[in-house]
Amino acid sequence: MGFLDRFRRGSRTKMSGPARDAARTGSTRVRAADKVDEQHLRAFVESKRGVEGFVEPRTAVSEVTLLLVAFDGEWTRRRVPSINWAHDFCNKHQVPSYDAGLVGIPQRMREYNSRIKQQRRQQGLQ
Repeated sequence: MGFLDRFRRGSRTKMSGPARDAARTGSTRVRAADKVDEQHLRAFVESKRGVEGFVEPRTAVSEVTLLLVAFDGEWTRRRVPSINWAHDFCNKHQVPSYDAGLVGIPQRMREYNSRIKQQRRQQGLQ
């Protein structure tokens, strides 16, 4: 190591381990799916009617997720262990499942979100 290298290297913040890796790659740590997520999905399927599953692939910011949308557009989304797990969960609960990357999300979900947003605005004005 040369004399000037000491000064060049000393000006940088030194990190080690996962923090260094995250800073280098731009990634963050994402919580993995767990039993609580599975219980929530099961409760949603059992309490709603007309539920369909939309399996969302892993992205740079999130793991694989399962989006469940009821007949009226009410929805929930949770992390799942894998794409196969999501489709198996839907099959087990007799819920049709789709690849969200191919079919997108249903319009009824957008309409539900709009209705909820409008209701909140109206409640805020009263």
